[in-house]
Amino acid sequence: MPQGTKSIQEATQGSAALDPVAVREQLERLLAHPLFSNSKRYPVFLAYAVEQTLQGNSAELKERSIGIEVFGRAPSYDANADPVVRITAGEVRKRLVQYYYDSSHDGELVIELPSGSYVPVFRVTEPPAVAEPVQLSTSPIPAIPTHPLISTPSAGPRRHWLLLVFIAALAIGVSFIVGWEFREFRDIQQPTSIDRFWAPITEGTTTATYCLGEPAKNIDVGSINSLDAAPAGTQTEPLYFRLHLSGHLALADVITLTRTAAALETRHKAFRVLPASEASFAQLREGPIVLIGGFDNIWTLRVTQKLRFGFESKDGVALIVDRKSPQQTSWATAWDLPYQKLSRDYAIVARIHDNTTGQPVIVAAGISEEGTEAAGEILYNPVYLDSLLAKLPSNWESLNMEAVIETQVIEGHPGPPSILAVETW
Repeated sequence: MPQGTKSIQEATQGSAALDPVAVREQLERLLAHPLFSNSKRYPVFLAYAVEQTLQGNSAELKERSIGIEVFGRAPSYDANADPVVRITAGEVRKRLVQYYYDSSHDGELVIELPSGSYVPVFRVTEPPAVAEPVQLSTSPIPAIPTHPLISTPSAGPRRHWLLLVFIAALAIGVSFIVGWEFREFRDIQQPTSIDRFWAPITEGTTTATYCLGEPAKNIDVGSINSLDAAPAGTQTEPLYFRLHLSGHLALADVITLTRTAAALETRHKAFRVLPASEASFAQLREGPIVLIGGFDNIWTLRVTQKLRFGFESKDGVALIVDRKSPQQTSWATAWDLPYQKLSRDYAIVARIHDNTTGQPVIVAAGISEEGTEAAGEILYNPVYLDSLLAKLPSNWESLNMEAVIETQVIEGHPGPPSILAVETW
């Protein structure tokens, strides 16, 4: 345990139980922070784990039980095929570290999630120890002799000093060489699948453009896909109106932006973020493009209109169509379906060179928010990206690709994405 901290059990010696009030207050601070408040899964997972621990049920915090209780998985679900608990725990672990790394949170009660465990640990910080004041000697300063020193200094101390200088210089030189060799080794390491997938966007010096969907209550989806707008004021919330949030950007689009932007930030790739209505054709021609959002992003609709898989609305149904197999209509959701009854969503993931703009384009777009979020998960999570790449030809890096994915939706939370169809050319 790090010096300067102690567990709540140690901090409350003589007390029969932990202090749940202090833990819950700290939990509220964490859940209100953007590291957690901008997510759906992570606050639910953390709150459940903390509460179960406070109630003395830490022995029940196992992967399967969490998958069932928190993420709504069936009791017989395969945890190996559906690693949602492990992935979520890893993200929560990382976000807790980021939160407490900020010095503004010094002195707060610490909630940790140890690696390999789903049981949180609580620690309280102690004030730093104050160094004892140094007592200066009051002894009189010895008199300085007035006669000259005539003794000749021995060569031993000088040789010792030169040896120390030599050793220090040698250490610096070795450190420089090792550091340089490590840098060279790091630079020649094999790129990850995420690096390779995002290479068309991250390579080059031009600024990339993130173009996000822009839901607004006055959007006329019918003007795009001949769909009559659903009536306002209905008691149940139709899927159509779920796309129209207050503000200018959909939360799922923003979440997908923040998670996928890491691929650009790690390579110091400059990018800008534009709402779909403010992104001009001239701007999109200036550099690589990332399109997020489906029916709420006019540029996604235009780009995918030329691809095998695309978005359409027919007879009050929002669907992803297969233009090579027009009879395929199972990837669909009724616009008037109450949002609370949405059980699955569909999305498109694409990596293409768009001939119209002359730029590489990556697309993550769902019929609804959950589909977009699940599509984005493929773009930043190597587990799901590798499952997609395994279905592509070995020379996929030189090809265009487009895929249709499906995600189960439970209480508004998307599950892991699964690949339904893939096209390369």
